[in-house]
Formats: sequence, structure tokens, C-alpha cells
Amino acid sequence: MLLWSTVATAFKITLQYMTPLQMVTAASSVSFVILALVCLIQKKTSELILELRKMPLYYLLMGLINPLIYYLVLFQAYKLLPASEAQPLNYTWAIALSIMAALFLKQSIRRRDWIACALGYFGVLVIATRGNVLELSFSDPRGVTLALISTFLWAGYWILNTRRNADSVVSLVLSFGLALPILIVASLIWSDWSAIPWQGWAAVSYVGLFEMGITFLFWLKAMKTATNTALISNLIFVSPFISLLLLSVVIGETIYPSTLVGLMLIIFGLLVQRIHFRRKLKP
Repeated sequence: MLLWSTVATAFKITLQYMTPLQMVTAASSVSFVILALVCLIQKKTSELILELRKMPLYYLLMGLINPLIYYLVLFQAYKLLPASEAQPLNYTWAIALSIMAALFLKQSIRRRDWIACALGYFGVLVIATRGNVLELSFSDPRGVTLALISTFLWAGYWILNTRRNADSVVSLVLSFGLALPILIVASLIWSDWSAIPWQGWAAVSYVGLFEMGITFLFWLKAMKTATNTALISNLIFVSPFISLLLLSVVIGETIYPSTLVGLMLIIFGLLVQRIHFRRKLKP
């Protein structure tokens, strides 16, 4: 969670030197190499080949969603918005997941899901308008829209993941591997790689390593080894507050009071989703 708390800062630093397309391409390349090495060390290459032969179009679709479209949209949102605003908006992906699960998996939306939606998206409104909720004066409508679209893309990616019970590392290697050729060709056509300084390469390598790469493996390992997975999963709510602190200290971003209020509304909405209400037994 500490590593994930640093990525919003890393996004902003990297975007000073690279376009969103270059950033997705370079970070995905780093991530692919790391995850492929993990796959090799864990002796999953035969499973990798088998999965690719069985479902090549499925993994191509997954790769088009994540990393290609999802991170392009997310990084463009970070380019347009202060990271202190884009990052809390991205945390509404769990709420988006509930909505999409109801639409595509025919799951019922519980009362607490509606409450979570209301709280979460009111928090989004507070952040997006910087507290001017009644005036509906958005700080950057395009950036806010892209940040919210990214949450539905991420939710859609995980819904598609439920269709295939494959190993997580294998799925990621195939998704990233099939998306990379498209990203490389697109970035060579529409961007110039010659003027990027070493700081840009260092920052994007950090993003590839810790946003898309080994941190995901740390999280899976933590969930498998923890005696109380619910307690571990609740640590995710600490991450956005640490992230805001780092953005303020490292980059010097102004953290608006409305951002904190909106973030707390989003977090409270997510907590409501997790609470299991017990009905009182009649005497």
C-alpha cells in the first residue's frame, strides 16, 4: 500500500517528460519484462503458452483494455487535473464495479450499494467543483470525465477477468504482451522519443515497476498469507491519504479542503459497501 501511495506522485513527475502514450508504452514494457521474469521463475511458461493458444482473442481484448486504453485515459486525466484530484476520483472504481456487475453479471444492487454510489459520486462532485457544488463550476470537466471513465474501464477489466479462471500473473503477462506491439507502433508514429532525459526514463521505470508490476504480486501474496484478509484489504483506505501527503511534500500541490471532504465521502461510501448489517432477532 505504501508503494501504491507513491504512484500518483510518480505519474505527475513522469508526465513532465513524456506524453501519456509514451508513458503507457514505456511503463508497460518495464512491467511486461518484470512479470515475464516472475512467470519464468515460477515455471509457468507452459501454462502461459496453453492459455495463449486457447484464448488469443480474449487476451488481446484484455490487453486493449488494460494496459492500453485504461492507462491512456488515466494518464490523460492526470495530465489535465492535479494529481490530488485525479487520484481520489480513481478510487470510485469499486462503486463503478457494483454498477457494472448489476448490468452485465445480472447481480442485484443492494441498498448499501445505492448509498455507497450516492456518497461516492457526491464526493466526486465536491472534488470536481472544488467545493462549489451549487454552482456546478468544474475545475476541468474533461479531466474529471476521463478520470471517471477510467474507473469503469478498470471495473470492466475485472468483470471480464471473472470469465476466465487463469493464474493472475499469466493473465497479466499475456495482456501486456499482446498490447505492447500496438503501443510501440503507435508511439513511434505519433511521438518523438529522442528528447526524453534520464529523469523521464527513471520515473517511467518506477511506474512500470510499482504501479503495474511487482506491487500487484506483493498484494496477492499478502492476501494469500494473511490470517484476516478483510483487515488487510481495509489498508487500501489509508493509501489515498498518504498519497495526498506525498503530493503536497514532493510536488508541492495545493491540497484543497474540498479534496479532503470529497475523499472522505468516497471512502465512507466504500466502507458502507463492506459493512454487513445484522438484523436484530425478534424476542
